[in-house]
Amino acid sequence: MMNTFGNLFRLTSFGESHGAGIGGVIDGCPAGIELDMTFIQNELNRRRPGQSKITTPRKEADEVTFLSGVFEGKTTGTPIGFIIWNDNQHSADYDNMKEVFRPSHADYTYQTKYGIRDHRGGGRSSARETIARCVAGAIAKLVLMQEGVHIQAFTSQVGSLKLDKSYQAYDLSLTESNAVRCPDPQKAAEMEELIAEVKSQGDTIGGVITCVIKGTPVGLGEPVFGKLHAALGSAMLSINAVKGFEYGDGFEAALYRGSERNDRFYNDNGKFNTHTNYSGGIQGGISDGQDIYFRVAFKSVATILMEQQTVTKTGEDTILKAKGRHDPCVLPRAVPIVEAMAAMTILDYLLIQKTRG
Repeated sequence: MMNTFGNLFRLTSFGESHGAGIGGVIDGCPAGIELDMTFIQNELNRRRPGQSKITTPRKEADEVTFLSGVFEGKTTGTPIGFIIWNDNQHSADYDNMKEVFRPSHADYTYQTKYGIRDHRGGGRSSARETIARCVAGAIAKLVLMQEGVHIQAFTSQVGSLKLDKSYQAYDLSLTESNAVRCPDPQKAAEMEELIAEVKSQGDTIGGVITCVIKGTPVGLGEPVFGKLHAALGSAMLSINAVKGFEYGDGFEAALYRGSERNDRFYNDNGKFNTHTNYSGGIQGGISDGQDIYFRVAFKSVATILMEQQTVTKTGEDTILKAKGRHDPCVLPRAVPIVEAMAAMTILDYLLIQKTRG
């Protein structure tokens, strides 16, 4: 299995949802980076289950323990090993799923590919694996901050409810002021009400997360293979439940003529700048110094607390009603995951660029 992400800044993760713990090894992190443990733990808290009434009630402290690569609070340049122990598994909740394939889950594909699967919460296919990404992403963020790069993601749509303005129109500092992580308080309240309603019906709902990266220098990415937007797309599509990725104008670009959507250059006191940023901060696969912004579409969670028709491993028709603790909507907890994957990607490409002098 491909369990390693990145080129120079690399994360190899391990662990299952109902195993002993989730952990990872980070390789390629620059030496001398001061690890702000409060910041790192806060990033994990943002992803942690049980943080509000619209997330899974599973209770996990999600406290990270570093095993190597850190001395006197700073990175040493050697592999950083870490682990987060699982403390609150209810594995018995999944006993009725042992012999059946859950609709729209990885059960059938895992069983067919490997001949074995961990039915407890999906094992390796569980979104709990993403906690390792948040640890690595938090460290990547700390490195990027020293380079003047800042990343902010937020919930921009839940079901049919969506923000109708560009990200520049909102105060993104308000993102953490509500359970949905939406910078528009009024729209956030509507989204939270919708999620609560869906949850009360035993159902789930999807939506969109928007991410903005400010301060990216010009020149990250490759002109043919290894385009920066392709790397970001690959990173986002590796997240559980992600079904779509678009940057800049995205699919909307198909509706306009070049005369309407070209980003025209001008001399900004000796610096090259553009009047608009429809391209989303990337031209020809390479960052152009403007804000990078993109959107990530998440499907509704596959596990619903309603009866569904499915089949057993032996092909017999059956009815499954899931038990256990599940998110009615992944978006609030996925915001820090999107940021983490973006941070690792940008840092990776920044380190690649620095090797060229």
